[in-house]
Amino acid sequence: MISNNLSQPSQQNLPQLAILASGNGSNFQAIATAVNQQKISAEIGVVIYNNPHAYVQLRAQKLGIPTVLLDHRQFASREDLDHAIVQTLQQYHIDLVIMAGWMRIVTPVLISAYSDRILNIHPSLLPSFPGNRAVQQALDYGVKVTGCTVHLVIPEVDRGKILAQAPVPVLPDDTVDTLQARIHAVEHEIYPQAIAEYLLQINTVHQDKKTYSLPSVGIDKTVTLD
Repeated sequence: MISNNLSQPSQQNLPQLAILASGNGSNFQAIATAVNQQKISAEIGVVIYNNPHAYVQLRAQKLGIPTVLLDHRQFASREDLDHAIVQTLQQYHIDLVIMAGWMRIVTPVLISAYSDRILNIHPSLLPSFPGNRAVQQALDYGVKVTGCTVHLVIPEVDRGKILAQAPVPVLPDDTVDTLQARIHAVEHEIYPQAIAEYLLQINTVHQDKKTYSLPSVGIDKTVTLD
């Protein structure tokens, strides 16, 4: 289930990102562009996808980024899938996990392994319209403004700490497709920015000449604050 283009972990001293995606990969593309433009001080170490024909795989391959297929249909449970994900993340020495259109509910197996290190983006202004069909829900309720939210992932779906939000007006003639397209355009702007800002919070900070250890998976990281 793992592609043949695995590479050794980066030798550069940059945080390693993993992208979890299930489909087209437009948010991945926006993040990769921001990384290439050095707007995000990190590298994308691996793209994990669960649908064999997901276009995100081709996007990643064009950029020379390793891809790993973990088809959820090949696992007996969500927990088994998440164990395989954690194993892959550790193999690539991943620091931060980015869910970018990952259409699977993650379990405590993954969340506990990367506590406060998993980000997701949702097409509504949370806490409004969590879960599936958020755009349709917004239209059904007749709201005048919806948007998107970047948040930390916790076991309760779409209930993690909010890191960034942006509004999107709902037009009188909007359909799910037209509104979703405008939300996606805004997602492509705020997700890379939120990732960059969150990395600043979890990387080295200098203040008061104190030493703290940041949580990580399999890697001991010490931060000196002076």
